[in-house]
Amino acid sequence: MSPSSTESGVVTVDGNEITVSNPQKLLWPEAGITKVIYLQKLIALSPYLLPYCRDRYLTTIRYPDGVGGKFFYQKNAPSKLPEFVKTAAHGGVNYIHLNSLSTLLWLGNLAALEFHPSFEYIGGEKPAEWVLDIDPSFEDEPRLMEAVAIIGETLEGMGVRSVPKTSGATGVQIFVPIRDGYTFDQLRSVGEFLGNYLAEKHPRLFTVERLIKERGKKIYIDYVQHAPGKSLSAPYTPRGREEATVSTPLTWDEVRQGVSPKLFTLLTIEQRLDKMGDLIAAEEKQSLDPVLDFIR
Repeated sequence: MSPSSTESGVVTVDGNEITVSNPQKLLWPEAGITKVIYLQKLIALSPYLLPYCRDRYLTTIRYPDGVGGKFFYQKNAPSKLPEFVKTAAHGGVNYIHLNSLSTLLWLGNLAALEFHPSFEYIGGEKPAEWVLDIDPSFEDEPRLMEAVAIIGETLEGMGVRSVPKTSGATGVQIFVPIRDGYTFDQLRSVGEFLGNYLAEKHPRLFTVERLIKERGKKIYIDYVQHAPGKSLSAPYTPRGREEATVSTPLTWDEVRQGVSPKLFTLLTIEQRLDKMGDLIAAEEKQSLDPVLDFIR
């Protein structure tokens, strides 16, 4: 590609030609990441990111002028699409189906810097996994990892194996691979039980209060977000933060040691994946029947 930011280049992936406009445009100015570097990083991330976006309704966040500029959420696919870009209609919205590297790079060229897939699969009504969103009331919450560790220990005591992941922004999500067949209502009942238990046991640390103004300095256990029609940052999605952070699965040892989410960026993620692989994929899908029976 030309070094000029006003020119374009073409990349060919799986026989599909993708025009890359302004390849030297800075998308993460603080990190020095240009569009062409970003596309290279997307290629490296694609074996890990695509499995969590394939067969899902996709919402992206686009930053046409890079991080620090204006951004917007995009659910509806643009009216003109390359032939290789597939879509899926749902609820009056024509979503992009992110099912290939070609589509991922096409979105990257449009400065889609974040990828938020639905919790349900295209054409289905059941959840693909169970996710708890752990949301601090302010940035750089020093108790965040302590709180996540407590939640993980509580889940383990319930017989539920889970994988924590940084959101790439301020929070952490706890990802629970589950067997097929559970409903959103069933998972919400487990989340409600867990959230209320922790808020009662650690009242200075946790809350299940939806209203931000009523949370004070507590850490919010959001089990309500996990619902049909909703979406959340995918594992391995980049985020529109100045550090170019990436939503990254963690080990529970890292959580207990208080690891900083800012360590995991587009510039560091490849080395980690080469060493550790996908921690979520390594966890077997499990039954939640014993927990549901107990709650009943």
